[in-house]
Amino acid sequence: MTLTSGTLLNNRYRIVSILGQGGMGAVYRAVDEHLGVSVAVKENLYLSDEYARQFQREAAILGGLRQASLPRVRDYFTVPNQGQYLVMDFIEGEDLRSRIERLRVLPEKDIILVGVLICDALTYLHTRKPPIVHRDIKPGNIKISPEGEAFLVDFGLAKVMTANQATVTGARAMTPGFSPPEQYGTARTDPRTDIYSLGATLYAALTGMIAEDGLARATGKEELTPIRDLEPKVNRRLAGAVEKALELDPEDRYQTADDFRKALIDASESPVHADRLTVPPPPIKPPVPDSEEGSEESAEPALEAAENAPRQRNNSNSRRRAAALRRRALMVGVAIIIVVIAFVMISVPELPGMALGLLVPSPTKLAPDPTSEVTQPLATTSLLSLPTATLAPTPTVTMPPSPSPVPSVTPTSIADGLPVIAFSSNRSGSMQIWLMDALGGHLQKLTNVQGGACQPAWSPKGDQIAFTSPCMGKDNYAGGRILIMSADGTNIHPLPIANNPEGNYDPAWSPPDGSKIAYTFHSGQQTQIYVYDFNNQITTNYSNSKNFDSHPAWSPDGKLIAFRRQTQVGLIWLMTDKGQNQTSFNYSDIATNSFGPAWTPDGQLILFSQNKITTGIPWLQALRLKDQNTNKDFRIPAGGQDIGPVAGVSVSPNGLWIAYESWPDGKNHDIYRITINGTDLTQLTTDASFDFSPAWKPK
Repeated sequence: MTLTSGTLLNNRYRIVSILGQGGMGAVYRAVDEHLGVSVAVKENLYLSDEYARQFQREAAILGGLRQASLPRVRDYFTVPNQGQYLVMDFIEGEDLRSRIERLRVLPEKDIILVGVLICDALTYLHTRKPPIVHRDIKPGNIKISPEGEAFLVDFGLAKVMTANQATVTGARAMTPGFSPPEQYGTARTDPRTDIYSLGATLYAALTGMIAEDGLARATGKEELTPIRDLEPKVNRRLAGAVEKALELDPEDRYQTADDFRKALIDASESPVHADRLTVPPPPIKPPVPDSEEGSEESAEPALEAAENAPRQRNNSNSRRRAAALRRRALMVGVAIIIVVIAFVMISVPELPGMALGLLVPSPTKLAPDPTSEVTQPLATTSLLSLPTATLAPTPTVTMPPSPSPVPSVTPTSIADGLPVIAFSSNRSGSMQIWLMDALGGHLQKLTNVQGGACQPAWSPKGDQIAFTSPCMGKDNYAGGRILIMSADGTNIHPLPIANNPEGNYDPAWSPPDGSKIAYTFHSGQQTQIYVYDFNNQITTNYSNSKNFDSHPAWSPDGKLIAFRRQTQVGLIWLMTDKGQNQTSFNYSDIATNSFGPAWTPDGQLILFSQNKITTGIPWLQALRLKDQNTNKDFRIPAGGQDIGPVAGVSVSPNGLWIAYESWPDGKNHDIYRITINGTDLTQLTTDASFDFSPAWKPK
């Protein structure tokens, strides 16, 4: 329960205001009535063994530290049946993330000073016996006081290293853009992990942008954009020093924080020699009346949870990175074109005269309609006359019945009325939307959209389908738009929202009238839940948060939206149909992700997939709405029966069946079906293609 202003905690700490709140608890500003000084009180309300041990370890780590750029721990205690509390120095000022948002890019001198101060703190941590690795350095965890002092805060993910690194303290988690590849599990973390994260933090301060994610770079999906491509005026030596810290291989980075410190000082264009360095302080804010400071309404939102994901940069930052890449590509392209033209003109002397004739337009040819991309339907073949094909009977595996927390049901024959399932498949060469009945028969290709189509979402009446295009494959929606078509595949047109180079995807219609569509907006640095309202033709950011939000799913009555929020791990969250009252729905251990929520038709149960960060293989979990934020979630099937991976869950309109994507052999992705109890497992598709995102057609 959130503490209110005026509460006296542990007979000593008087709560003044809430500074932020996340999934684990809140952080408060309080007054130590014994000493008359301001303190920060961090709480943990989840008292399971793992969470409690992690919080206590953070207190133990901080309690033994004495360094100018590290906060001091003043007290630690537990209130029985309520929570754990950590009391620290309250540091006035602003964090580096807020400073970057305020200034966009920071002066090089200030960046060097911040880097040197944090390197001093890291040298202290890394040379403890045993060494301590912070593992969560990012702009939000560097605080700048009114006196210009820089502090490294939040040791919730810190690791104490033994001689053989066999004992780990704290959670292994990561922040995209600030975590190196080894923090995703590719290797052990060590002091060089902090050097990478500090380099990524200084990269953000120099460019106003978050560096490409370490794991994406390590797997060849992205490359680091050079600092001077984004900010050409940055000192070459400084850019080189920061980029060296961001090397993927730890052996290629600075091996110690002191080495990084020296490189930063060498890159400075002015002397850095003071014994106690200070950074320009944040601007002075007008005093806040006591009545406002003590109110929860005036508190800054979501400190603990929001700090675990990178802050969204504005769209112009994404355009700047794209523009930098385009400039480089353009220079290469122009050079190639010049060479090709010269070669062709030498080989074909008569070509200039032929080209001149082609450049003279026909007097009857009309100029293209500049609005055609928005107002004209996309080209597609007519699907009304396509023949249907009946698949051969598919193999059926029946699971033995077992006790399950889900109410027992006895489905009628699924062939009654032939329910329809839409799904995505590349069996025709590109990703397109297909239809089949609930037995896997009467297969029909519904779309033939250039660039591919996937993620079908039925309107509540079943007369329209929203989908994502282009779609090169699952989780590959770059440049994706939300398109709408009639249920027969005709009349395709885009949802009237702004095009997004990074992609809009995950469409979801609002019941019961289909007056809104929720979707995921990818900014390049962050994902948010946006909603388009057909009635007023307005698009609204419902997330409005600092996190990675995706996978929206409306409750059957249209009053709630379940979605996935990525903090330390992915969790299912809820918000109202107006985007308000955002609260966590489930919680899990620090190594388990939750994603892909799906409601049962009665609105009483939410199904979702979970996987371990270490393995990535998802299973099916469920939690009743009334049991929100409890440990009463359960697995389907019950008893830990293995039915293979489960992702992309969709519940049938009668609530008796579940369709989902699975790949038991680790390679081929197909659509499967089970009862709500987890029995009667049936494989619906068997083609050697990639099938995913099944969606039952409403009645």
